[in-house]
Amino acid sequence: MISFNTCDKIKIMKYLVIIHKSKYGYDIHTPALPGCHSQGATEKEALENIQDAILTYLEMEKDELKGAKVREVEVAFA
Repeated sequence: MISFNTCDKIKIMKYLVIIHKSKYGYDIHTPALPGCHSQGATEKEALENIQDAILTYLEMEKDELKGAKVREVEVAFA
């Protein structure tokens, strides 16, 4: 799930993340952003790290999409 609010020029977005406890700590990824994942020794650290990973991902996408048209589509299925 992705949701966002716009306040002036700042966009506040929320992303669904999946957290998996492993023997090394916590693995975390964002299904809506392919390849966007991180980890942490604790769940709290993993959540903080994925925020940085999401921001980095979005900055890279912003640069790659510069000048491209962006559209939103709605799909319904049963």
